[in-house]
Amino acid sequence: MSEARSSVLKLRGNRVSNYYNKVRLALLEKGVPFEEDAGIWPSQKEAWLARSPMGRVPVLEADGKPFAESQVICEYLEETHPEKPLLPRDPVARAKVRELIAMIELNLELVARRLYNQVFWRGPTVSDETRQEVEKDLSKGVRALKALATFEPFLAGAELTLADCAAFVHLPLVSLASKHGLGRDALEELPQLKPYLKMLGERPAFRRVNDDRKAAQAEMVARAKA
Repeated sequence: MSEARSSVLKLRGNRVSNYYNKVRLALLEKGVPFEEDAGIWPSQKEAWLARSPMGRVPVLEADGKPFAESQVICEYLEETHPEKPLLPRDPVARAKVRELIAMIELNLELVARRLYNQVFWRGPTVSDETRQEVEKDLSKGVRALKALATFEPFLAGAELTLADCAAFVHLPLVSLASKHGLGRDALEELPQLKPYLKMLGERPAFRRVNDDRKAAQAEMVARAKA
């Protein structure tokens, strides 16, 4: 058994974070034992920056050694716990899964994120120029998703992969942000999406993560009103 395999894993972040939930899904689906510190938000405080150089969540710690960035963490888990893979063995198929993840995160979630402050946090209304840019860029991202996704029945084919973990946590946010920030759901052109997300949500790990996210959001709202 390797040193990495023998270590106790600790996932730090919060259950409202889509990137935290992406990693948590991977851990649960792979059946990897881990501990959680789910009370941490992004921070620029020195103590957190020592773990996460950009101040983001999540962070995974193995024997006290921190790893930041969700995709880096997921790749680490694949290398250290290969028994139940979430990346295909075939190099081409593996690359196609990584392509899907990068496309979803860079060309859909990151683009829609420009609307989050207004839509989810009651921040200032984004400018018309920003709205037009977001709408244009989301349209390109949706076109790419339509070209890459198979829905047979999972995003990359017959087996569950990390692309599904990413899609489950990111795409509903893209839908909500675009619906309330742009006046229409940018993902409405994908009729396969709703039944696909429903199918994922019926898996025990996905249902658990989704239920925990809702509970964490409700608690956050209650604290804000107190």
